[in-house]
Amino acid sequence: MTDVRKDFLVNREETGREVVFYPETGKKYYIEYIEPRSWRTSWGDIDPASKTVTGSYGDKYRGAIKSEESVITKENGFDEIIEGEGSPYHTINQMHDKWKKENGYA
Repeated sequence: MTDVRKDFLVNREETGREVVFYPETGKKYYIEYIEPRSWRTSWGDIDPASKTVTGSYGDKYRGAIKSEESVITKENGFDEIIEGEGSPYHTINQMHDKWKKENGYA
C-alpha cells in the first residue's frame, strides 16, 4: 500500500492521476480518471490552417487509464472507493465536508 501511494503521481501527465490535499485536516483524496474521458477525444497538434488535429500522441498522454490499470483498490488499502460522473472535485468537497462534520472540524 505504501508504495502505491508513494508512486501514485509517477507519470501523472500520462495517467491523469491526482491527489487532492486539505491542509486544515491533513486528508488526501486520490483521483484516477478512467477511460473514456469524454471531453478529451483526441490529442495532437492543431493545424492553424484547417483547425484540425494532426499528428497524435496516441495512448501515452491520454490523461486517463484503462479500468484494469487502476491502483485504487481495497487490496492497495483504499477503503472508500467512489466512481462517479461529473467533477471529482465537487464529489470530494462533499465527502470532505461530511467527514469534517463527523470528526468535529465543522
